[in-house]
Amino acid sequence: MFAVAVLLACAAARAEPARPRIVSLAPHLTELVYAAGAGKLLVGVVEYSDYPAEARSLPRIGDAWRVDMERLLALKPDMILTWASGTPDEVVERLDALELAHREIATFRLADVPVALRAIGAIAGTSVVAEAAAAAFDREIAELRRRYAVARPVTVFIQLDDQPVYTVNGRHIISEVVELCGGRNVFADLPQLAPPVSLEAVIAADPEVIVSTDDTIADPLAMWRRWEGVRAVRAGAVYSLSADIMARATPRLAAGTRATCTALDEARKAYR
Repeated sequence: MFAVAVLLACAAARAEPARPRIVSLAPHLTELVYAAGAGKLLVGVVEYSDYPAEARSLPRIGDAWRVDMERLLALKPDMILTWASGTPDEVVERLDALELAHREIATFRLADVPVALRAIGAIAGTSVVAEAAAAAFDREIAELRRRYAVARPVTVFIQLDDQPVYTVNGRHIISEVVELCGGRNVFADLPQLAPPVSLEAVIAADPEVIVSTDDTIADPLAMWRRWEGVRAVRAGAVYSLSADIMARATPRLAAGTRATCTALDEARKAYR
């Protein structure tokens, strides 16, 4: 009987491969790992990995630009998730030199979020959970896309920071969210992904709506009040949306998209 139990245990061990120890090199990748059902496999993260709450207690090995390789090696990771365009080349080169397995996760557009979830699910062996999260995100974004396909266009200035003033061009995921909701990014044609712009340029663009994702500005309308010549200011169409649900390409971006669409709908009422 004991021998049979041992054989069954061995068979079970063979049927369930060991789950990988995962390290995330970006806060949004940490969030994606949890959303894909693999949070318990995370053994290390970088600074600002603060969602969900469980992530705050995980060991830190640096930040998005600098990684403490000694701490990383001490965690004995099986897979390191890197951020396409965000993780510095020198960090990736060092991972290669140390023969550490890593996987680049791209999150440039809305469609990349479900792809990233499914990829992490495949790595972690949590594909069932990852697929459910990916499908839910796909459904919600598709619904919003249908709902706002015929919405009246409004011009939008997207503000990331105020000192200096930063915005995004048309290739940024926040701009894609605004466009889905019927907005037109007034700086979509700029070459840089997140360029600085002058106040004079914003005033000249004269947007109908200002969307601020700068969480340090308590009241963006009050900040812009002195420039009453801008249509958005005159109409009171200046909105503050949390950077966490707008800038992180995770399932929470669906909530950010809903909030953006609601803000633009509210702004449209001011121009009727």
